[in-house]
Amino acid sequence: MHESNPLGTHTVCQVAVVVDDIAAYAQRYARLLGMPVPEVRQTGPAEQTRILYRGQPTEGRAKLAFFQAGPQLAIELIEPVGGPSIWREHLDEHGPGVHHIAFRVPDMDRAVANLSDEDMPVAQSGHFAGGRYAYIDSVRQLEVMLELLAHDDR
Repeated sequence: MHESNPLGTHTVCQVAVVVDDIAAYAQRYARLLGMPVPEVRQTGPAEQTRILYRGQPTEGRAKLAFFQAGPQLAIELIEPVGGPSIWREHLDEHGPGVHHIAFRVPDMDRAVANLSDEDMPVAQSGHFAGGRYAYIDSVRQLEVMLELLAHDDR
């Protein structure tokens, strides 16, 4: 059994949208927000990110662009590239749209275990410079995927 807050936090740090043309969507969001178009960067190769999609290694990668929408909130645009991934799955099944809500969690392992107890398993996980992530398959319960972010500075 877990505490009353399975995530260990209440703070949303990111809302992400999967897109099929990141340059076009970055232009649209920049215009809407009155902000410059952010740099688009690509996730690292599988040997660097140690990405697992539905429990299996994959060559799935993504192009990413971030808009800082508040002191602790970013809007993330994601365009899948390469092999199978949770991003490609979303784009193929639903088209462009909201993909996940992200939380920076104080204890990744505990949050993953707590959500697993709630029948919300890890759909994809990996590492990034400075931390790791886990996408939680919470669509059946919440109508949206969750992302857990754990930074090395915790």
